[in-house]
Amino acid sequence: MATAAVERVARNAIVFACLLCSGCHIRHSADSSYQEIRQEVQRGQLDTALRDADTAYRGYDSKDAGTAWRFRVLKAHILLLQGSYAQSLQLLDNDVPASLAHSETAARRTMVRGLDYTFLQQFDVADKELKSAEELARSDQPALAADVAQARGTLELTRKRYVGAADAFRHVLSIAREERLEALEVHALGSLGNVAMGEEHYDEAIDWYKIALAKSEALGAGAFEALALGNMGWAYQVIGDFENAETVLKKAERVSGEAGRIGNRVYWLTILGDVYYQQWRLAEAEAVSKQALSLAHSMDNKATETNCLNTLSEIAFATDRLDLAERYNRDALEIERAGLDQSGIALSTIIAGRLAASKKEYRHAEETLQGVIRDKSVETPLRWQAEARLARVYADEGLSAKAEAQFKQAISTIEKARAGVQRDEFRVSFLTSAIEFYDDYIGFLRVQGRQFDALRAADLARAGTLEEGLGAAPKSISIAARGFRPHLIAQRLQAPLLFYWLGRERGYLWLVTFSQVYVFPLPAEAQVDALVKSYRETLLAGRDPLETGNLDGQKLYEMLIEPAKNLIPQGSRVILLPDGSLYGLNFETLIVPGPKPHYWIEDVTVTTASSLTLLALAAARPAPREKRMFLVGDTVSPNADFPALPQAGAEMQSIEKYFPEPRRTVLSGGEATPAAYLASKPEQFAYLHFVTHGTASRTRPLESAVVLSKEKDEESYKLYARDIVKRRLSAHLVTISACKRAMERVRARSLVKDSSVSLGRFCVRAPTMLSVRFGRLAMHRRHSSWTSSTTG
Repeated sequence: MATAAVERVARNAIVFACLLCSGCHIRHSADSSYQEIRQEVQRGQLDTALRDADTAYRGYDSKDAGTAWRFRVLKAHILLLQGSYAQSLQLLDNDVPASLAHSETAARRTMVRGLDYTFLQQFDVADKELKSAEELARSDQPALAADVAQARGTLELTRKRYVGAADAFRHVLSIAREERLEALEVHALGSLGNVAMGEEHYDEAIDWYKIALAKSEALGAGAFEALALGNMGWAYQVIGDFENAETVLKKAERVSGEAGRIGNRVYWLTILGDVYYQQWRLAEAEAVSKQALSLAHSMDNKATETNCLNTLSEIAFATDRLDLAERYNRDALEIERAGLDQSGIALSTIIAGRLAASKKEYRHAEETLQGVIRDKSVETPLRWQAEARLARVYADEGLSAKAEAQFKQAISTIEKARAGVQRDEFRVSFLTSAIEFYDDYIGFLRVQGRQFDALRAADLARAGTLEEGLGAAPKSISIAARGFRPHLIAQRLQAPLLFYWLGRERGYLWLVTFSQVYVFPLPAEAQVDALVKSYRETLLAGRDPLETGNLDGQKLYEMLIEPAKNLIPQGSRVILLPDGSLYGLNFETLIVPGPKPHYWIEDVTVTTASSLTLLALAAARPAPREKRMFLVGDTVSPNADFPALPQAGAEMQSIEKYFPEPRRTVLSGGEATPAAYLASKPEQFAYLHFVTHGTASRTRPLESAVVLSKEKDEESYKLYARDIVKRRLSAHLVTISACKRAMERVRARSLVKDSSVSLGRFCVRAPTMLSVRFGRLAMHRRHSSWTSSTTG
């Protein structure tokens, strides 16, 4: 709670002059009650706080107008926190008495009204109210400056004006730290996390939420803790870190329940259901979604009800319970067609079309999906989903020409939308919400026997996103696509190419030799993922699979390599182009079963790439003439998550000696900050080498980062891939000798018994071998807000 502000509240009580001694006692009692209610809010006990605020407001209404208004505004703010914006506004419709015109109560009333209008999306009215609150704070109530700035930041954030929002919240954070207002500091930290979320800088958001969480736990503020946990869980989900997302969201749901935040509890349960669904853990997704549906129904929250019903429809559809899927879909459409919620009607209609097709009611399915496609108000991701689903309807009917034309229309819609994305990091991760439909198209081409076309479609889905996101000339991709000859790449690099595609229902392995292209079926993505996860855990535990008899490495070899082994010469170089969880698998450690079990690295030399098209472009690039090195590392630990690396300095010194001083630039210790890297013109170097911690994102590759030293007087210490690609690198080789999340790769390599493998290195020939994981359809929701700190 903002202690300094409360003290000024007491001083402002002098405006209610001529109080008798009994009045002083009333004032003291009022101050105590006010403070207790604010503590209840801080603990998340909103129902109790609302009841107590209402009792106090009514109790003082006939005795002391000033005190009554104080509790009236407090009650309205609690209603705001509960999401009852219209009810909150109704309570504040009347102006305060003239004697309170310049009081804290008047300023708080105007500020709460501004927040109400903010969340009702009436931004111009909200702006007017907050300007009035800002003027009152400047002229009469300076103690409220931070609270009003917090409200201003909330409005700017809701309007997606992220720069203004960040400025406001950083101002609040500065005041809070200077005056040691801990609750206010938590709000500012959480709000800065929300700004990062709005900008889709999810890893950065997680860092803000972690700081907010630590502060919340120290305060014992359950409501704050739940917000930090829940928003952090959502961010983890978006970047594909489902393990952390699950852990954090479960705790957020529990803490929200304990704090009485049922609305937030439902919200976190819904996202947790998505986490399970994206991992194809359908039984768990169904159980959580049912729980969320029940709570949403009890709250009469129609938007969440339809959201849950749509999720349950898709789960039932995926598990061949079509009658149940139809029942859920019917319930969702009834709510939406009654006008009680329109947010999910397009998705519900698409599901209805899919259900009709499953019953071979193709004409009805076509009409239903065409209705979504023709609706100009439908969001683009739902439009391309409807187009792709319609293509599948035509394919099921055996109308191959119409199916292909419709698939191409869906992909055209996707590509146009991607071309309109202005920011690099959004383009790179664009296919997160579209890849399922490329998967359908590739499967369609495979069924048609067009294996080469299927490979080209799979590769261009990756290459187009990578090339655009990395800022390369857009013509290069189209030129390479016209001359798509993967066997020529294999010839030029003198290496067979293994290209993987993992799909929800099935996967594929293309083997490209010097003369031909072969294709082999793979199991569904979930089956591959489970084996990869199990084998990685074995390696990370430090157990040698050859010695323990662990069969996962052998199963993975039999699944991923053995179908093509007879076409891969012993001792040859092999170039892998993985997909999904396979980017986290060290293929070198796969176990060849016979004649004597051994690691695959003993048979071949392995290189990893991401796209055939980009690989071809990189192979044609000449070696650099001037060999200049940019060496960054041996940084100052920014926090306990990233402790100092004891051997970093020695590694830096060992690398330096290969490059004379005029041909090297070194950033180390406290000088190795993100800003210093960017200011050093990294595009001028042929070689870049990082010796530091690193983080990685599977679904949002440009959220990956190297961990450097903190900037002076700032929390920033991560150099994100999104910042790196803004400077068009011409480097021949970029090496990240990384720890932390990248440590998984290091430890796996430590089991490799081959001196030619550089332990702990993840080498990329920029920009070709950036590893990208394209995720599945993610649900888009707004974060949970950190409003003004007025009530904690």
